[in-house]
Amino acid sequence: MLPEDLLQPGQISLGDDASSKKRALEHLSELLAAGTNTPSAETIYEKLLERERLGSTGMSQGIALPHARMKGIGKPVGAFIRLKQGIDFDATDNKPVDILFGLLVPEQATDVHLELLASLASLFSKPEICAQMRQAESADQIIRIFNPPPLANAASDHG
Repeated sequence: MLPEDLLQPGQISLGDDASSKKRALEHLSELLAAGTNTPSAETIYEKLLERERLGSTGMSQGIALPHARMKGIGKPVGAFIRLKQGIDFDATDNKPVDILFGLLVPEQATDVHLELLASLASLFSKPEICAQMRQAESADQIIRIFNPPPLANAASDHG
């Protein structure tokens, strides 16, 4: 389960024109910085780059999940980019990446970090969910994919 406020409309870019891994990480850093009052986009970019040096966060099915633990933030922050064209991201299946989800968690939040990564990886492992992300036309649609509204019968069940 993902925190409801993990992803905000201002942290989503659809049709992004980044043409390299470096540019995509820069754009992701800017979106992540928009979701928090500190740290700067440059600091976030350095942290994401540091993590990529340990091994690519490119998964399969055109998905990358750059992430870092960050000093100075109080809660997890996410950002989503859908690229116009896939880019080389050293993904596990060697295919181009066109969807990036950036994740920052507070520096001490090791368990939360791993739980969020596991939830996101599980979500991205579903081809139908990835297809919805590629077809979404608005930030709100993307947010609904990550945080579906409660089922109608559960909402009306005031008991």
